[in-house]
This record gives sequence, structure tokens and C-alpha cells, in this order.
Amino acid sequence: MSLFLAFLGVSFMVIATPGPDTAITIRNTLLGGRTAGVFTALGISSGQTIWALATSAGIVALLVASEPLFLAVKYAGAAYLVYLGFRALQEALRRSHPRVAAGLAKPARRLIAATAYRQGLISDLGNPKMAVFFASLLPQFVPPGGESFSALLGLGVVFAVMTLTWLALYATLVAKAGDFLRRPSIRRTIEAVTGIVLIGLGIRIATEHR
Repeated sequence: MSLFLAFLGVSFMVIATPGPDTAITIRNTLLGGRTAGVFTALGISSGQTIWALATSAGIVALLVASEPLFLAVKYAGAAYLVYLGFRALQEALRRSHPRVAAGLAKPARRLIAATAYRQGLISDLGNPKMAVFFASLLPQFVPPGGESFSALLGLGVVFAVMTLTWLALYATLVAKAGDFLRRPSIRRTIEAVTGIVLIGLGIRIATEHR
């Protein structure tokens, strides 16, 4: 039990630290409301569950050991974050256009749940740091003599559920502040900052070593 409690503590510290998952959840909640934010969180936690399954089956170890494959996943994930960041910056600039501010231009389409889920899923699966994290963290909390596959998978699923709960809370809080955040100047600022953060995170992932 003490080993599992230690795992919960470490997991919470990791999950609560702002990163790409938090940034994408906030962005999508602004674009599509609480539903889009929650589905983004669901996509992210689904990606983590896939990483957990791959870790349990030994696939992640192969990924980490293969430099070309690891780099391919890393650069693809980094490029996707940069893409989402540029989209956020474009939306911020579009909303600052005089015609949009005056309500004369066609409003942007609201982000739908399926798109939000897909963005969360791709973002998480494109982050090779999750592979390294799962491969290095989960085995430390498997009880001695325990069945490794089910134990690793179980810990990974617990981590994913914790992530879903935390990010869904983020989405709820952002959505509840909707009236304030929907003010044109406030929303443009948040979208611009979120875009810059996503681009910065993408560049950091692409350039940092393991």
C-alpha cells in the first residue's frame, strides 16, 4: 500500500505541473467550451492508456532503444504542438481584425468534441517523453514478485484517470470563467499566450535531449 501511495504522490506532482496537456486543454476549452475541454482531456488520457499498454507489452522499451524511431515520434509530436500554437496565434490575430471586432466578419466555427478529442490524443501520443516517463517510472512501483504486465498496465491506467480528472477540472474552471474570458481583449490575449506556449513547448521537445 505504501508503494502505491508513493506512486499517487509522484503522479500528482507530474500531472499538476503545467505542460502541453494543460495548454491544449485550456485552448480547446476557450474554443469549444467545457465539452471540448473535457474531450481534450479524454483524448490525452486515452493516449496515456495506450502508452501504458505499450509499456506493459515491452513496446516502449523498443521505442526508447531505437534512436531513429524515437526521433521520428519526437519531431512529429513537436511539429504538431507548433502547428496548434500557430493556429492559436492566427485565431488571436483574426479576432483583433477590425471587421471581427465590429461583428462584421463570419465568426470562427466552434471546436467540436471529436476534434478536441483527436487533438488531445495526437498530442499525447506524439510526446516521446511520455514513453521515457512511463518506462522509467512505472517499473519502480511494481510490487516485488508481482505480475509485471497487469501491474504496469494498472498503474498506467490509474495515472491516466488522474490526468483526466485533473484536466477536466481545469476545463470546468476555465468554462465557468467563460463570461470574463469571452471578452474580446481577454480572449485574444489568452489565445496569443497559449499559442506562444505551445510553440515554445514544441521547440523545446524537438531540441532537448532525452
